[in-house]
Amino acid sequence: MGLPVHRWMIARRDRLSRYSHSVARRTETQSIESDADAQTILALLADPSRIPDWAPAFADAVTGDDQSGWHATKGAQEFTLRVVTNQVAGTVDYLREVGPGREGGAFIRAVPRPGGGGVVVMTVPLVPSADPAVIAATLRDELNALVGLAESN
Repeated sequence: MGLPVHRWMIARRDRLSRYSHSVARRTETQSIESDADAQTILALLADPSRIPDWAPAFADAVTGDDQSGWHATKGAQEFTLRVVTNQVAGTVDYLREVGPGREGGAFIRAVPRPGGGGVVVMTVPLVPSADPAVIAATLRDELNALVGLAESN
C-alpha cells in the first residue's frame, strides 16, 4: 500500500505548477573548456579582426579599429560591429543593429577554470527563421575553433 497523499501536498504542487511555464527559446548558449587561460582567450576575443579565423559563419572579414569602428562583411552583406570589452569581468560582446534602435549579437565570457585554463561561454540569438539545431552546431564549431586558436598561441 502506498503512502497517503495529503491535501497540503497536492495544494503545494498546484501552487508551484503555476510558476513553471514553457518559454519560447530565443537564444543558444554553449560553453567549452580550454587549456588556454582566460586572459589569452579574452585577448583573442578582444581583437575583432580575428573573428573570421574562428567564426567564419558570422563574418568573412572584419576591418577597422576601436577609434573609427569595426566593419564586417559576410558574403555581399556589410554591417557595423560594435565591440564591448570588459577586461575585469572577462566579457566581450559583438553587437550589430538588428532593427531600428535595436542591437543584438554574441555575448561572450571567458573565466578561469579551476586547476588552470579557461572556460568560454557564448550566447547568441536565435532568429525566427533559423533552425536551432544548425545554430547550436555552428556555435559548437566556433567555440572549438576559438579554443584551438587560443591553445596554439
